[in-house]
Amino acid sequence: MPNPLVECVPNYSEARRPEVVEAIMATITSVSGVRLLDRHSDLDHNRTVLTFVGPPDRVEEAAFRSIAKAAELINLDQHTGEHPRIGATDVVPFIPISGVTMQDCVEIARRLGRRVGEELGIPVYLYEQAATRPERQNLENIRRGQYEALKAEMGVVLDREPDFGPERVGTAGATVIGARYFLIAYNVYLTTNDVSIAKKIAKAIRQSSGGFRYVKALGLTVEGYAQVSMNLTNYRETPMARVVEMIRREAERYGVSIHHSELVGLIPQEALIDAAVWYLQMDQFKPDQILESRLYAEAQSNAPSKYAFLDQLATGTPTPGGGAAAAYTGATAAGLVSMVSQLTIGKKKYADVEDHMKAILAQAETLRSELTATIERDSAAFEAVLAAYKLPKDTVDQQLGRSQAIELATMGAIQEPLQVARKAVRTMELALITVQEGNLNAITDAGTGAALAYAALIGASLNVRINAAALQNKETAGQFLGEVGVLEAHATELNAQVRSVLAKRGGLALP
Repeated sequence: MPNPLVECVPNYSEARRPEVVEAIMATITSVSGVRLLDRHSDLDHNRTVLTFVGPPDRVEEAAFRSIAKAAELINLDQHTGEHPRIGATDVVPFIPISGVTMQDCVEIARRLGRRVGEELGIPVYLYEQAATRPERQNLENIRRGQYEALKAEMGVVLDREPDFGPERVGTAGATVIGARYFLIAYNVYLTTNDVSIAKKIAKAIRQSSGGFRYVKALGLTVEGYAQVSMNLTNYRETPMARVVEMIRREAERYGVSIHHSELVGLIPQEALIDAAVWYLQMDQFKPDQILESRLYAEAQSNAPSKYAFLDQLATGTPTPGGGAAAAYTGATAAGLVSMVSQLTIGKKKYADVEDHMKAILAQAETLRSELTATIERDSAAFEAVLAAYKLPKDTVDQQLGRSQAIELATMGAIQEPLQVARKAVRTMELALITVQEGNLNAITDAGTGAALAYAALIGASLNVRINAAALQNKETAGQFLGEVGVLEAHATELNAQVRSVLAKRGGLALP
């Protein structure tokens, strides 16, 4: 099953102040696992559309942070633009990409809506697949009259009651949140500045006034041109080429033509291929005839497994071995500490520990990076030991050189797991803090991080001990063993503290 992947395409009522847009983008990219794929800002619309993807919980968190930042920096009382809007963050749709159902996206939308309403005090309306009322499935119904009408009618007109949040509008306006299938935002510019022509064409093609199904359209003036602004909500049922040709024919009725067109955000490759096939009349075309698609398919079939390290670990070779596995386990533990830190940051309930969690996050990410790098270094160090033992020993000089090489390589084989042991204990210290102060809903994740760090420490110390026993310099060996003993004792204390907090704060019945 593919990794769960959700797309979010929020629209913000700002494009003329790039520093504001950059600040909003920074909140999105601050969430690990989230990838910002596209930014489209239109000065006439005074609107920015961002596209980002990632695991469902990470995308949900990124959306919340961006809504909070937009509410802080955008004042709808001072906003003007061609595009209809009711909020600083105007609309936030979630789209299932892989390993996620539409119902999953509906639940994300409703969960986020409740949080935005409660924590940010912003009225929230649910739309499309997440709508709680049939009339709210259509975004246009919710946005009727825009921010100014909503401000006057909320709390007075019954059907303006939001799904979440207060029945009053602040300067951030209201936000519409929902779940939908992939939508193509597509604009066609005409060779005229007469907006009335664009409005007539929009009326002819949109579903609500008798046009194409799955087409929403408005006539606007943008950059001195009349523009037909569209959302194509099902490009398979109503292909782009068909819509464009209808616009071309309608435009000819008024003595104008298409000047150019543009995409807002991203488009599925399939939609462009369908348009190319239609215009080129390639009736026998097959998708695998595309060179890049064929190359990608072959590359994917030959791609290494994401479990490559675990597969290598299970083979009958000496490396990777216990030391590398300890480093891998320690990196996993640090990853869980990062996860819990991020699930705590930005939560109103945990505002008093936010700075502390940010510091922990930075340290945990450094540890995760360092421990990950140690995986290969540990294997290389042990392979150096094996190579030293294979050196010739036929003469006295060769025996002496071999002995020295073994001693030196063994010292190197001790240093790597010793570093893992040190970092594992530091990871345990951070995990303890996340268990004590972090998001209570993720307390067992923090506890798991502590347990894995403890296991990493034990595995690393075993590797230090076995290699120290092989050293000829017993004084140096004793120093290594002494440090490992101190680390083990400290780790045992930390483990006991973690279990105690899990029992008290988490309500877990632990033996």
